[in-house]
Amino acid sequence: MNNQKINVKKLIWQLVLLTLLIASVFGCGQTVAEAPKNINVGVVVYDQNDTFLSEMLAKFKDDLKAKTPEGVTFTCTVRDAANAQQTEDNAVSELLDGGCNVLCINLVDRTAPSDIIQLAKEANVPVIFFNREPVEEDLMRWDRLYYIGADAKQSGVYQGELAAEFCAAHEGVDRNRDGKIQYVVLEGQPGHQDAILRTDNAVNTMLDQGVSLDKLGYRIANWNRAQATNQVSQLIDQFGSAIELILANNDEMALGAIAAYDQKNITATDYPVFFGIDGTTPGLEAVVNGSMAGTVYNDQKGQADAMAALTIRLALGQDLSDFGLINGKYIYKDYYKITRQNVKNFTS
Repeated sequence: MNNQKINVKKLIWQLVLLTLLIASVFGCGQTVAEAPKNINVGVVVYDQNDTFLSEMLAKFKDDLKAKTPEGVTFTCTVRDAANAQQTEDNAVSELLDGGCNVLCINLVDRTAPSDIIQLAKEANVPVIFFNREPVEEDLMRWDRLYYIGADAKQSGVYQGELAAEFCAAHEGVDRNRDGKIQYVVLEGQPGHQDAILRTDNAVNTMLDQGVSLDKLGYRIANWNRAQATNQVSQLIDQFGSAIELILANNDEMALGAIAAYDQKNITATDYPVFFGIDGTTPGLEAVVNGSMAGTVYNDQKGQADAMAALTIRLALGQDLSDFGLINGKYIYKDYYKITRQNVKNFTS
C-alpha cells in the first residue's frame, strides 16, 4: 500500500513538471513570434548630389518611418555610387552582406543591372529600381524586381507644350522678329533614355503646335548645374543675344544656364526664356521669381510614397495583388506642368 502511495505521488509530480514544461515551451514560442521585426533597407543612388534624388530620398525616409507598422523597426542605409556602375555593384554587395532585406536602386547605367540582379537573386532580396528604368528584358529576369518612376516621354511633351504656349502668348520671345525661335537644348547625359525622350518630345511637340524653330545647338551637361553654366557661357560667347529659348532636360541645368547669363552681366531684355523639368525646390523658386518661365513637376512625393509602401510590403512578405502594379512590375506617376500661375500649389 505504501508503495502505491509513493507511486501516485511520483505520478502527480511528474504530471506537474510536464505541465510546467509545456507551459514554458509555449510561452517561449509566443515571445519569439511577437518579437519586433526589423526592416533593413539598402539604397544606392547614381549621385547623391543630385537635387531631385536628395529631395526624393528625404521624403522616402519620412514615409518609411510613418508607414512602418507598430512593433516593427527600420533602418535605411544610403550609399553613393559616384556615377560609377562598378561602385554601385560593390555597394549592393556590401549592403546584402550587411543583411538588408529590400534594395532600392537608382541605376548609374540603366542597361547594366545584371550584376545587381544576380546578387539580389542569390540572396533572395527583392529590388525596387527607381528613377532610372531598366530595360524590360532585365526587369523580367526575376519575379522580385520592380520599377517606380515616371514616363520620360510625358515630361518632354509637357515641356514642349509649356514652351509653345508661352511663345504664343509672348511675341517678344522672337526678339529678332524673323518668325522663328532660335533655341538651344541642354541634355542630361549621352545616350540616356530620359534625356533623349525629353529632348525629342519637347522639340517635336513645339513643332506640332506650329512653332517655327531654328536650332542653334545642343550641349551635354550631365544633369549638372555647374556644367550647364560652363556650356551656356560658351554658347553666349558664340551666339551672343541670338539665343531666344533654352530647353533644359532638368531644373539644375536650367538654373545653370540662368547663372551663365547672370555672370555675363547681360541686359535682362537679352535673356532667353528658360524651361526645366523636375520641379525641384530651387526650380520652383525660379518659377516663382520669374527667372524660369516654367518647369514640369516630376512627382517625387508620389514616387517616394509608393516606394516606401512597396518596401514595407516586400520586407514583411505581404500580398501585392491590390497594390496597383502594372504587369506586376511597374508604378508610374504622372508629371504636371508648372507655370507662375499654378506654382504656389506645388511649393507648400
